[in-house]
Amino acid sequence: MSAELEIQSPPASWPFADGAEQMSAYVRWLAGPGVERGLIGPRETARIWERHILNCAVVETAVPRGSVVVDVGSGAGLPGIVLALVRPDLVVHLVEPMGRRSQFLTEVVEDLGVDARIVVHRGRAQDVVGEVVGDVVTARALVSLDRLVPMCVPLMRRGGQILAVKGARAAAEVEAARRVLARHGFGDPEIVRCGEGIVSPPTTLVRLIRRPEPVN
Repeated sequence: MSAELEIQSPPASWPFADGAEQMSAYVRWLAGPGVERGLIGPRETARIWERHILNCAVVETAVPRGSVVVDVGSGAGLPGIVLALVRPDLVVHLVEPMGRRSQFLTEVVEDLGVDARIVVHRGRAQDVVGEVVGDVVTARALVSLDRLVPMCVPLMRRGGQILAVKGARAAAEVEAARRVLARHGFGDPEIVRCGEGIVSPPTTLVRLIRRPEPVN
């Protein structure tokens, strides 16, 4: 198999019931126009499947069925597009302020034929308050938790959750954000490792669940 086909094809052990064909098309977008437009580094092309696609896809285990997902700072569509492709039951809103990125997202969504379930919004999180509200808000390596939480709260329903894809500093970020979390009505944060046996290393996810009722 050529290197180009290896990039385009999902792993032989693709663990999801849905999304393989559309995901391959999405990877072609990332490895082609995504690199050309500066959304993905050229050195990332050889490891798109593991470092980006599988890393995001395994987050689906934390997303309740039928959820409306708001992906803040979506960039090249990670994890929002990936989640939508492996989970046809989801509706996903991609929120991205940069013009070239939001244009890329719009073109990808139209090309994949998923514009009925994926909506692109050009703007910052605060720009779409009142326009977008979800059960789950996702963000991947965007900003620290103490900054992310106030940004996401206006975009989520009471009882909803924030799923923040983080790295080795997840625990430190949780500790630094505890006052902010309490002020915005979140319970104890949970650090989850997603994708054991699917992606190496597993994806580190901080799950923040907002209490259904305001704290008195």
